[in-house]
Amino acid sequence: MGSMFQGDMDEYLPLRDVVFKTLRKGILTGELKPGERLMEIHLANKLGVSRTPIREAIRKLELEGLVTMIPRRGAEVAQITRKSMQDVLEVRKVLDTLSVELACKRISEEEKEQLGQACEAFEQAVESGDFGAIAKADVAFHDIIVEATGNMRLAQMVNNLAEQMYRYRFEYIKDVKMHSQLVQEHREIYEGILKGETERAKEAIDIHIDNQEKSILQQIGMEKEKQA
Repeated sequence: MGSMFQGDMDEYLPLRDVVFKTLRKGILTGELKPGERLMEIHLANKLGVSRTPIREAIRKLELEGLVTMIPRRGAEVAQITRKSMQDVLEVRKVLDTLSVELACKRISEEEKEQLGQACEAFEQAVESGDFGAIAKADVAFHDIIVEATGNMRLAQMVNNLAEQMYRYRFEYIKDVKMHSQLVQEHREIYEGILKGETERAKEAIDIHIDNQEKSILQQIGMEKEKQA
């Protein structure tokens, strides 16, 4: 499990919250793999804590849908299923479409500049081939669009969904052949918002998310074939 457990012990947070954040990060980034068993004793030893905060964290992760309790086996990292992914992307598409529509009307000149810079930063991250950097740049790009709406409720909903989305985002970012397409899609969304062309921006975000779904389904299929 390696890097997940290093440098994450935030001294200002209660221990149970630190353990929860650490395990959740491991699941969302794929360091803890779908179907992997979460052994309380093993995790307690790894993190240098008692089993109580581990047990509490596992219970919270189950409520978030990131952990599944299996009879006679215990806790496992939840599988990435077609249904769970489609549930998240259905909501994501509606929120993102609303975000670009409002951003087209409300974005400031400063935010336009920031979005352009985020577009460039995403392209540079793709060129670097660093999956972590690509994921971070992808989030930053979409965050500016949400910020530009000026709608705090919308931002809260997007943030709540972002944790779940991170897991799927990593799956399509691992699909290297999608990278140039992702760059083009971001560029099209940016151009639509920059010019206030609402329908163009909305169509671009719809295509962006539909293509993500296809890519993730293919990735999941490939993973299953490897395991078979």
